[in-house]
Amino acid sequence: MNKFIEKYKGIHPGFILEREFRKRMIRQRPFALSINEHPQTLNAITKGKRNLNTSIALKIEHELDMEEGTLALLQTYYDIDKEKKARNLRIPNLSILRKSLFWDTDISKIDWDKQYKAVIQRTFERGNEEEKNEIRRFYGSKKVDIVLHSTTRKPYTVSHI
Repeated sequence: MNKFIEKYKGIHPGFILEREFRKRMIRQRPFALSINEHPQTLNAITKGKRNLNTSIALKIEHELDMEEGTLALLQTYYDIDKEKKARNLRIPNLSILRKSLFWDTDISKIDWDKQYKAVIQRTFERGNEEEKNEIRRFYGSKKVDIVLHSTTRKPYTVSHI
């Protein structure tokens, strides 16, 4: 992978572009006009308030003699990073779940999407009704039922000999 892309992966391409303008001592307004774009559009991009579309990215790359696709790839990686952060914000209401329910791990580091089976099983084995209801609300009844029905050991079962 291009070292430039690897270095700036996850950063809005507008910020990199603004840095590039400063480094090359290019003024934004004349540059925007030279590529037939509105100066306001370019300003919004360099401030990170607007995404960089492929059409503008290609114009900028051509004008700055950059490798084709560099800025478009940076925009894609930025979008991926933004989506990952949004997914990580998707967590159950931790004020309802007791930390002692997950005594063997740091509750703030649980990946609620990847570790859903363990979370559901643990909650339904050791949780109270309020905690079970929160997990059912968070994951949905269908997903919870599928996990519970696929569990080999049912919660609180004692085998009789």
